[in-house]
Amino acid sequence: MSTFPGWASRVRGLFTDNKGPWGPGGGGDEPPTDDGSSGGPWGEPSGHDRGGLGGRTVAPLDELLRRGRMRFRGGGGFPGRPDSSLILWAVLALIFLFLVVTSFHVISPGERGVVTRFGRSRYTLGPGVGMTLPSPIDRVQKVDVESIRSVDLGSQSSEDLMLTGDQNLLDIAYSVRWNVKNPEWYLFQLADPEETIRQVAESAMRSVISQVTLQEAMGDRRSEIETQVTDRMQRILDAYHSGIEVQGVAIQQADPPSEVNDAFKEVTAAQQDAKSYVNQANAYALQLTAKAQGEAAAFDKVYQQYKLAPDVTRRRMYYETMEQVLSRVDKTIVEAPGVTPYLPLPQVKKEQQQQEPQQ
Repeated sequence: MSTFPGWASRVRGLFTDNKGPWGPGGGGDEPPTDDGSSGGPWGEPSGHDRGGLGGRTVAPLDELLRRGRMRFRGGGGFPGRPDSSLILWAVLALIFLFLVVTSFHVISPGERGVVTRFGRSRYTLGPGVGMTLPSPIDRVQKVDVESIRSVDLGSQSSEDLMLTGDQNLLDIAYSVRWNVKNPEWYLFQLADPEETIRQVAESAMRSVISQVTLQEAMGDRRSEIETQVTDRMQRILDAYHSGIEVQGVAIQQADPPSEVNDAFKEVTAAQQDAKSYVNQANAYALQLTAKAQGEAAAFDKVYQQYKLAPDVTRRRMYYETMEQVLSRVDKTIVEAPGVTPYLPLPQVKKEQQQQEPQQ
């Protein structure tokens, strides 16, 4: 039965450097083997034949622990490799730096930081330095909430033409100005915020344009249309919980389609001329009315004086009338006895000139 202990001793010797597994060895405590030698229970040599420290053997586990402690303390290591303690400190420093970077966040005044824990929104960080749990537990997404963004729409293709209330087509171009009001809704309620704004703006604009005429949309009610579109867009986006605030809508172009634009321009010019003529006629009518009212007021004053002294007023009116009439003719009327009442003075002067040479 000595074959099995002999093989076990050889295999164990490969890992223990010919040292026994039982600690201190030798002595009379070890039972004798089959060959008469006093060794371990597996046929190992006696204690005085094994190496040891202070006359005793060292177990393989103790030896491994001793070597690990020496390497950790820098007392040993493999030639040509960095010290294990430096690697350990480097790993610890990287872990600490990662925790600091992912736990502290700097939020600028114009931003808000949305904190998600395992992908679910938890709360929002305001401006300043905020602290969260390290990644990947908490993550922070920064959202700009102060800058005004703009989206241009319309006047790009025939599909952008809109139908007015008087059944005319309108080629319109406009822009929408907006910013973020609620960062959490903005990040998690809309898949594509800009495309959503485009669709909502087009829907609101078509709805408002369908209630006005072409002429009103081209200029008379443009500011009113912009206000109505802004209000309608805000109501729709609030119903979506989009977290977007519409700052305003500006209509940049509102013209008929390019195919009939020249004809509409001529019609518009004719309408403007007609309005100009009507305004001139109204101004002339107001002028005549004012003049007639002034003359009537003057006549009323004369009539009041006439009622006080009819003869004097009649004579005065006669003189003033004759003065106005005779001041525009080349005649002289002399009312005296024995004198021709009517003397054409140019003819008299001509006859006198003809008589003077004869004398």
